[in-house]
Amino acid sequence: MGRVTSDRPADQRPRRPTFLGPAAVDTFIGGPDPAERVEAAHATAEALVRHGRDGGDEVTARLVALTDEYGIDEVAILWADRPADTLPGTLWRLYALRAGIRRHPHDFARGFDVGRQRAQVHEVVAGVADPPGAAEVVAQADAVLAGAFTGDFAVALERAAAFCRVVSTGWALLADDEPDADRAHVRTRRASDLLRTGQQLEVAADRWRRGSLA
Repeated sequence: MGRVTSDRPADQRPRRPTFLGPAAVDTFIGGPDPAERVEAAHATAEALVRHGRDGGDEVTARLVALTDEYGIDEVAILWADRPADTLPGTLWRLYALRAGIRRHPHDFARGFDVGRQRAQVHEVVAGVADPPGAAEVVAQADAVLAGAFTGDFAVALERAAAFCRVVSTGWALLADDEPDADRAHVRTRRASDLLRTGQQLEVAADRWRRGSLA
């Protein structure tokens, strides 16, 4: 998942999530010292996870909808440059995955429907409703992200990873049946990118269980 940019004028972009800590965010964005930006990225990620566990349902709902209110580009500013095996890098991948699902729910649903025939073990972990329509995959994305803030973080990462594996399998199969070579190439590349994201989330889940995801 790469950096997501916005084509909205600067004066129309949403406010930054101030409940993460305005000083930390400002330091991350404008600070000249790369070490300070890295420190702020990790501090805001930890604060977000802690905020979710300390809050109730309303707080969790607000955290899940963070990118709806502020924009995925604002989250990218915070965490997109951090490695996949860090807490901010992991949160970025969860939010970017949710954003992708919400932008293309039918494509993800189709990929899941095709892929679950070849990745049935992962499907059980992923937990998408049957039949997997657009509304179901969007609901699943929200449920996984909510679970990251309120439940076992490693399990939430594994569910997201399993979903990625199922959909990437489906997209690869659809690419094989695509008569247009260019479209097949694009779908194959997307499948590969999503599979890599799933693998990264699996590594992050293992690191979280070992206490080394920070």
